[in-house]
Amino acid sequence: MFKKFFTYPVILVLFISIVATMGFSAIVKYHYDGGQKYKFLQKPAMFIASVPINVRMMIKYRTLNLDKLKSLIKHKDKKRFKQFIENKRSALLVLPRYDNSLYRSVVDIIDLSNFEVLHTYKHDITEMNDQVTNTEKFPRLKIDHSPIRFQYFHTLLLNDGSLVSNYGPAYKIDFCSNLQWINDEETFHHNIMLNHEGNIWVGGRMYPQSKYVQKYLFKDYKDDAIIKINTDGKILFKKSVTEILVENNIIPINFVFNQYVSKQTDPIHLNDIEPAFSDSQYWQKGDVFLSSRYQSAIIQYRPSTNEVINYITGPFAEQHDVDIISDKEISIFNNNNFLIDNEHSEVLIYNFETKKFRRLFNEQLQKNNFKTITQGLSHIFKDGSLMVEEQNHGRIILFNKEGDKEWEFVNKDKNGNIGYTSWSRIIEDEIFIKQFKLLIENKKCLN
Repeated sequence: MFKKFFTYPVILVLFISIVATMGFSAIVKYHYDGGQKYKFLQKPAMFIASVPINVRMMIKYRTLNLDKLKSLIKHKDKKRFKQFIENKRSALLVLPRYDNSLYRSVVDIIDLSNFEVLHTYKHDITEMNDQVTNTEKFPRLKIDHSPIRFQYFHTLLLNDGSLVSNYGPAYKIDFCSNLQWINDEETFHHNIMLNHEGNIWVGGRMYPQSKYVQKYLFKDYKDDAIIKINTDGKILFKKSVTEILVENNIIPINFVFNQYVSKQTDPIHLNDIEPAFSDSQYWQKGDVFLSSRYQSAIIQYRPSTNEVINYITGPFAEQHDVDIISDKEISIFNNNNFLIDNEHSEVLIYNFETKKFRRLFNEQLQKNNFKTITQGLSHIFKDGSLMVEEQNHGRIILFNKEGDKEWEFVNKDKNGNIGYTSWSRIIEDEIFIKQFKLLIENKKCLN
């Protein structure tokens, strides 16, 4: 029977199939390794290799359009907004979110006295992408950040009603969602924070890379940096975090080489910069607290002297978001990605005086099944209330100062589909809120 099966034509077909499979696998490997060989074959090979996973994703998310960001499912049985305790808060919520029904991201400004949307930002993304001239740095911008995939991240609302954000390039839009400027000199990412000078700290990625990275000629090493820009988008200062840690003897000079050999090309992963607005016993005005996800560390850095003042590790893993909350305490949003006991994300408070950590409203977070593996943030109000964002699942919860759940928001669109939220922001400044509401009263936007 087997003799009849293994005829010459069958053996030839099997041989050709094995050779073709090996060749196909080699082309896919070239693609993932960044190889330049057979570039003309890499695109069709990757298309074929992606067919099974794409079909699976289409079935899972019930869509034929995989360019659109996926709908989230964890909280599909919850209401879009549910208030448990009435509280007329004098605060604004700046909410960047993806709206599946619109096939795009928007930024809502919400009055927390009644959860009414006061104003929505929704600028022309295609027009913005057309203004990016640095195609060497952003070759896939119009694909990865097309209008259907683009997301607003940690949008900074300025007192004239304009917004500053980033998505690779950094940019600013005015109150009426008109583009004011775009900066494509560097790759900007993650957070946007105003400092005491009125300038803006934003995470970035240096290219050309810093001297310790260039020494080993590893072009795909992600050389994360802190970058300071003014409100007109001009770069005022930039410094590699790898360089900061090497020059302060926190990591060895050959750190880059060791990480690259072990295939760790993103060992820092800067995801937050928190500036100090005033002096205290433990920091100076102008210091910045940096959150390095893959070092699971908070770095207190003084740009004026190039000093690392504190390098904080502890009961947190792959954290995101650090905030100064008093003259001796910081909060840390702990994604809690340890190998064990990692079911829930946490909010930790670190006290510089006692050098101890404590958890905030931990039982409440566990009870609400709160977990975001990546991203996420927390905000502690002036009265001690806590807001947390479960970014991976499009949910925000506010607990009052006693730890009781005040409200819960799930980013559902009009069709009930859930989209991502992208690092919301709370504004409690009474003068700012009053000025913003005046802008709305005198609104003359055409869009």
